[in-house]
Amino acid sequence: MTDTSAPTRIRPAVTKPFDGWRWSGRFFLVLLLIFTVMPMAWMLITSLKTGFAAMQYPPQWWPAEPTLENYTRLLDPRNAIGQDFLGYFWNSMWVSTATTVMAVIVAVPAAYAFSRFRFPGRTFLFFAVLLRNMFPAIVFLVPLFILMRLLGLVNTHGSLILTYLTFGLPLAIWLLKGFYDNIPIQLEQAARIDGATRFQAFFFIVMPLSTPGIIATAIYSFIGAWNEYIYAYTFLTKHDQMTLPVGIQRFFSENATDWPGLMAATFMMSVPVVVLFLVLQKYFVQALTEGAVKH
Repeated sequence: MTDTSAPTRIRPAVTKPFDGWRWSGRFFLVLLLIFTVMPMAWMLITSLKTGFAAMQYPPQWWPAEPTLENYTRLLDPRNAIGQDFLGYFWNSMWVSTATTVMAVIVAVPAAYAFSRFRFPGRTFLFFAVLLRNMFPAIVFLVPLFILMRLLGLVNTHGSLILTYLTFGLPLAIWLLKGFYDNIPIQLEQAARIDGATRFQAFFFIVMPLSTPGIIATAIYSFIGAWNEYIYAYTFLTKHDQMTLPVGIQRFFSENATDWPGLMAATFMMSVPVVVLFLVLQKYFVQALTEGAVKH
């Protein structure tokens, strides 16, 4: 008998050339990640320190005796700091939620109209809507304050909601119009042929397809209203009306700053936005990818 099995061929090891661009990109991403995460990590670490530990030099990278006292002070309605913080929190939640809901309700039909209908002055009107967001907020501070005072809305949350709509609504219309442009109009035409009205075609065909875009728009509107400072600082002077970005200044004083309390309040302020983003992350990513690949 003859051995018919072929001899095993040993392939020489292939050494990949060093890809400098790839490793440079990874190194840059790691630096960017550290640069992004470090402030939040330091904020969390400081919030777990006592006042004495927070002022030590050199600073402690991790407290020897971490404490949750700063958080219990903020969440305890029996003390003055807790009452104020919870009040600021609910004021911010109310203003941001109302702004988001109103922005979405107005932006959905407005963006649909800009996307589907052709009317005289459509292009000019669309850019006029976006014109508000091309200028810094400080430019409109005095005119809006005078307008709110004439309307009797100073020291009310209505002044903030209307003001936040002036920059949140144009952005919402612009984002949603892009999504509506990517939804084939043939789908609506097919529904119209089957007997649906324009409203039914919009409500049952366009709305479900644009849900990721609506959610992404709502997230942008909520974050913009939640973090806004300069208008809230100017329009609200009553202590019980203040929102979180303005209210947490309570931790600053002429003689000392309660850094652990301030960091705990700042961390608590970021929690709703982080939770909102994590819960709706699927729709947010879907909105970004669909907007990038549809034609």
